[in-house]
Amino acid sequence: MSVNDIPALNACLNAVATVLMTFGFIFIKRGDRDTHRKMMLSAGGVSALFLVGYVAHKILVKGVHTPFGGEGFIRSVYYTMLISHILLAMSIAYLVPRTFWLAIQGDYERHRKWAKWTFPIWYYVSVTGVLVYLFLYQWWPSKV
Repeated sequence: MSVNDIPALNACLNAVATVLMTFGFIFIKRGDRDTHRKMMLSAGGVSALFLVGYVAHKILVKGVHTPFGGEGFIRSVYYTMLISHILLAMSIAYLVPRTFWLAIQGDYERHRKWAKWTFPIWYYVSVTGVLVYLFLYQWWPSKV
């Protein structure tokens, strides 16, 4: 495995986290609290692995960002998505652990209130993380 493989691995981790969150959501709607907990804690673990991979990649490439190769309208779409992804990803670093902590403490009423905000933001960040990878490395790679 080389440094060039890390973005694809990170995209896979984001995709897995998205699937786990989806199942977690389904299970809590069905009233299966135990399976919901397992799915969400697994999603949190996979997301933490993603974060380690992301930071490691940034260190290994010395912070150099990958240029976007798209032009015109798609460039605006990409950068709008990227900016929203980055800003919301920063909030997730607080929201997810806080929401988890409330559940672990057994404060399910407050957990539900926090999760109503945390879940859609985390889900969006996870999905757009995969899309950022696809935009940068698969669909519109830079020719430079």
